[in-house]
Amino acid sequence: MPQQDLSGSLVLSILIIFGSAKLMAEIFERAGQPGIVGEIVAGVVIGPGVLNWIAPNDVVTILGALGIMFLMFRVGTEVNARELVGVGGTAVVVAFSGVAAPFLAGWGICLLWRKPLLESIFVGAAMTATSVGITAEVLARRGVLSKDSSRIILGAAIIDDVLALLVLGVVSSVAHGQVNLVELVLTPVCALIFIAIVMRWGSWTASKILRRLEQVLRIGEAPFVLTIILLFGLAALSVKAGVAAITGAFLAGAASSESIPARAREQTFAIAEMFLPFFLAGIGLYVKMPAFREPRTLGLAVVILAAAILSKVVACGLGALSHGWIVAERVGLGMIPRGEFCIVAAQVGLMLGVIPADTYAVVVAMAVGTTMLAPPLIDFAFREQGRSKTLEMPLF
Repeated sequence: MPQQDLSGSLVLSILIIFGSAKLMAEIFERAGQPGIVGEIVAGVVIGPGVLNWIAPNDVVTILGALGIMFLMFRVGTEVNARELVGVGGTAVVVAFSGVAAPFLAGWGICLLWRKPLLESIFVGAAMTATSVGITAEVLARRGVLSKDSSRIILGAAIIDDVLALLVLGVVSSVAHGQVNLVELVLTPVCALIFIAIVMRWGSWTASKILRRLEQVLRIGEAPFVLTIILLFGLAALSVKAGVAAITGAFLAGAASSESIPARAREQTFAIAEMFLPFFLAGIGLYVKMPAFREPRTLGLAVVILAAAILSKVVACGLGALSHGWIVAERVGLGMIPRGEFCIVAAQVGLMLGVIPADTYAVVVAMAVGTTMLAPPLIDFAFREQGRSKTLEMPLF
């Protein structure tokens, strides 16, 4: 009987999250706003911040993780790996500047607010990584993944993820009082080597293996099964290499883009549509309004949010300026959302006792705020599809 009650509660929770997310998405779409913002708002409404129907839990986290992995796989299938490598130099510049500027901004603001040094550094670390899933979803729905600006954003966000994990590792090690320099150096090096190998030879290898196995396997939906194995296989390898699983999912999509059959492609896209609302609504679940009754906390949240937006727009935009002002604008706005990494970093700081509950609420508010503001800003950046293509060409 307890097992039946648990099962019923789980099913009801899934229904509430999925149903409310899609309902709010429909409302926002009809109002001329991006539907994914509505799905995040749904999480705020049904979460502890308003109705308190659903609290953040492992089930939502797992389903959301599946959603963002399948989304990144979908995005990978629509991006040419060779073209992504072609903007690699700009992506590296954008990634480094887009990590350094927010880190310094968050650190400096918290010091001005008279926060302890380690707490200030943790807030800066939480502000570094772009949530590539949010931007990728907007770009995919607009059908602009083939543009130079989109490829720079995706490439920079992948490198950004490696750098942000390195920053968080350093900060966490300092908080623990133990810094392993060898490990801190080897982790990003191994991660970048792994990404480079998959980007260079992944497509050829995946094409050979998938086509050969499809000819000999007798199981039903063999192409789909092989696609899923490739997706989770590269996701697992990426974690071992020191990067996020979603990066491996993206690389799996890029590697199989030329060999995956149309039916298997549609099946994976449908899974993304099913699970993605749990990722988006799950971000909203972390918002807790009572934390901002204190004016000082509310003021810090507003300043941190503004700094999180401006630091990415300016630093990343300048990093892409060699491709023209239009690309710089799009790249800067596309790198704004923080999302899941920011919340994870805040949770690490909270567990280590480095940041208190009010600062945790500020960081979460920044993550949710940038995630909600990014889709309309990215829509604004891509508002004129008819603008001259020469504006997206390198200036020199």
